[in-house]
Amino acid sequence: MNTIPAQELKRRGIAAVDSLITQGDVHVIRNNRPEYVVLTEARYAELVADAEEAYVARVKASLEDVKAGRVWRGSAADLIKELGLDT
Repeated sequence: MNTIPAQELKRRGIAAVDSLITQGDVHVIRNNRPEYVVLTEARYAELVADAEEAYVARVKASLEDVKAGRVWRGSAADLIKELGLDT
């Protein structure tokens, strides 16, 4: 994991990230914890595209469940009881 302290980023600006970003995503450390992540535009677009693809896949699977009758028609309370989670 590429990391850089927030103080270094404040001191040097975006130049502090330039050499690290070529090796992958850069995690900015603040108060000894990863707080932010700096990505290239290409990496960001890849993540967004992957998320959209996963969303479409979930919607298609849900529609198939509806067509196949694999849906719950009762209330949430009934489902909890049916699953035995009402203890």
